[in-house]
Order: sequence, then structure tokens, then C-alpha cells
Amino acid sequence: MRILVFNGSPRILGNTDLLVQSALKGIDRAVNEVDYFRLNDMDIKPCQNCGGCTDTRVCVIKDKMQQIYPAIRKADRVILASPIYFSGLSAQVKAMIDRCQPFWCEKYIHNMPIQRKVHRKGLLVLVGGMKRQIGAECSDATATAFFRSISVEEHRTLAYLGIDNKPGIKDHPTALQDVYEASRYLSTH
Repeated sequence: MRILVFNGSPRILGNTDLLVQSALKGIDRAVNEVDYFRLNDMDIKPCQNCGGCTDTRVCVIKDKMQQIYPAIRKADRVILASPIYFSGLSAQVKAMIDRCQPFWCEKYIHNMPIQRKVHRKGLLVLVGGMKRQIGAECSDATATAFFRSISVEEHRTLAYLGIDNKPGIKDHPTALQDVYEASRYLSTH
């Protein structure tokens, strides 16, 4: 299988980054191919809502999204990891998602969803300092819209709340193992 992994954190060795490392360890590279994008290191301009992709199904902005678009098309599994900022996904993740408008147009206007031989599945990994569930719920709603637009019809969400300090995720009793097992399962089923 081909597995696409998005790391939406700006912090190296921060909580999200550690969770992504655990997810990557859960993927057997002998039988799976991995495309990994650390979004903070990529020049991705925000969507301009220009309407250019409505008819053409191609974004008019030429930047590092040109690497991401084909990876999305080829993926059998998608892992999206983000810190929760102000009850939402990070700006890096949101910019990438917004630039996936061509996939939305392709699927919902032109009735041409991405076709793969396998049922596409996803994993959403969230971590945030706020203890209230609303941050995870809002982030999951945005991620769900993204997943469905790129024809990932089902996904699992793992959210770790009340973890603000770096690297507080190491103190969580199960988080790193949970993500490892979830990515291992995703990459084999």
C-alpha cells in the first residue's frame, strides 16, 4: 500500500512530531511505500478563492502543492497529524487543506472522485493544550471535509487533550503506543 503522512506541526520534537514519528514506526516499510510531508517546511500559499479550479480541476497557484497533489492521488491510506490551535487545525494543515479545492470540485461538481483499487482510509492525530473536547471536534470536522473531498471515506481520530508542554505527550500513558498501533493497523487493513 501507499501511505501518505502529513505532519502539520511547526515544532520539531514537539508533541505532534513525536506522535508522527510513532505513526511512521508503525508502518512496515518492507510492504508499504510512504510519502511524508512536513508541511511547515513547505512553501504553500493560501487558497485565493479565484475559482480557477472550478472548471479545470487544477489549481492555478504553482508552489510545493505540486508535490502533494500527485501523492494524494496515489495514496491508499492518509495520516494527518496536527496540533490544535484555537479549536482548529494548525495554519500549515489548513493551508494545505484549502488548496485541495480542486479535489472538491472534481468530486462534487464534476462527479469524478479519486479512484483507487482499495477502499481509502485515514487516521487523524490531534494534540492540544485545551482540555475541552470542542477543539478536537472542530479539528475533526475540518479534517472530515478534507478526507471526504479526497475520497478517504472513513477515518479514525485519536485526540490527546490537556497536553501543552513540550514534549508532554511522552508523559501520556498510551498516546505513543496508540498511534503506533493505529498506523500499523491502518497500513495492514
